[in-house]
Amino acid sequence: MDLPQSTGPTIEQIIAAVRELDGALVVAPAVGDPAVPELAWGDAFFYYAPDGEMPRNVQPYGTIVTKNYPDDTASDLDPVGRWRVNIHVGRARLAELTGAASPEPATADVVGPHPVYGPAGWIAVVNPGPATGETVLALLRDAHEAACARYERRH
Repeated sequence: MDLPQSTGPTIEQIIAAVRELDGALVVAPAVGDPAVPELAWGDAFFYYAPDGEMPRNVQPYGTIVTKNYPDDTASDLDPVGRWRVNIHVGRARLAELTGAASPEPATADVVGPHPVYGPAGWIAVVNPGPATGETVLALLRDAHEAACARYERRH
């Protein structure tokens, strides 16, 4: 997906890019969806699910969150227009992407460790922009491929 030079991808563009991947399942509960907790309304969760069914015992490989969660407030996502992409990249790739320095979790358009799940190999990008937009899309493709490989090993 080509992006304009002056901006990064929107939430909708990221979701559309993930939906284009073979076997991708995007779960994006709308406000009022009785099947999911209210806290998840407006967020998006990315899975590898070639059968189109949400996996029961698998975590998503990526998410978009649009608000603070009770145990995750460091990115300051409650102000209007702030959101964050989270991607499982593994510990080794996390170290390559972030190095020794960690940006403040609320800093926009930088790749950093997830404020809660960084030790488990997750990165986070608040409001991806020109510096991180293409990287976010590439990392989501890589995470999707890794989820596909895990699925194939299990089946």
